[in-house]
Amino acid sequence: MSVNTRTIVKVLSRSLSLRCPACGEASIARAAFRVRHHCPNCRSLFKREEGFFVGAVLANVMITEFVILIVCMIWLTLIGSSYETVLAGLFVIALLFPVLFYHHSWSLWLGFDYLVEGLPKYDNTIPGRRIQNGEP
Repeated sequence: MSVNTRTIVKVLSRSLSLRCPACGEASIARAAFRVRHHCPNCRSLFKREEGFFVGAVLANVMITEFVILIVCMIWLTLIGSSYETVLAGLFVIALLFPVLFYHHSWSLWLGFDYLVEGLPKYDNTIPGRRIQNGEP
């Protein structure tokens, strides 16, 4: 797969809308806090080996910390509340944002993985078998 600016923008927009990074047709979310095993449309595998989800957790933590930092800077400089009020507000953000961003972190991680190495395809004819890109 050739990666250019247009491809990156397309995959990023699919990730932000919680769609499959490969085809853009199906949602990656099955239910609240449940990511689909694979795309029902193109069969791209979302849940892979143990530990694959660590990247999604890392993305969630990093973006949460960035949001807290930005909100803290804006709150202290522009709004000018007391430091205790800012800390209470940041505590609420630190609790709620990662929960609300759960599916997006998964989606961004899948999009990144798709751009770097592509997503393997799920093969349900043989339990546990994955079809790599280009395999019959």
